[in-house]
Amino acid sequence: MSFTDIKELLELFEAGSVRELDLKQGDLSLYLSKNETSRQVQQMSPSQPIAVEVPTASENNPVVKPIIAEAQAQVVPAAEGEVVTSPIVGVIYTSSDPSAPKFVNVGDKVAVGDTLCIVEAMKIMNEIKSDVAGVVTEILIENEDVVEFGQALFRIA
Repeated sequence: MSFTDIKELLELFEAGSVRELDLKQGDLSLYLSKNETSRQVQQMSPSQPIAVEVPTASENNPVVKPIIAEAQAQVVPAAEGEVVTSPIVGVIYTSSDPSAPKFVNVGDKVAVGDTLCIVEAMKIMNEIKSDVAGVVTEILIENEDVVEFGQALFRIA
């Protein structure tokens, strides 16, 4: 199983409704759980080094963007309003296409169900809608940022 296969499996698991997954394939053993109390995991070092191909800049691909951003612990200061978080891992789009205006800007009034942004995960566009009515007081992401599950996106007061 390749790194890409494992990454795709993780993204599907996070987006899906399955609570636990226990996969054994050859020497690979993978256990995933969304339950608060899950079994203890024993870490083992691989018996052989794993070769990872790293893309480099070329004429056809002059700019290489990192696919996975390093997860950062985010301390959100106490502020007024509800925080809208990402329900999945993916790439944020603040408008429906590059030439269109942003879905929302700071100061915009939003109603329950208004689209705030789109998160693309595995070529599927997921609209992030407001759960509360109010005014957008803070936008915590930029267009085309890679976001993690649970990462704060907007603050609505």
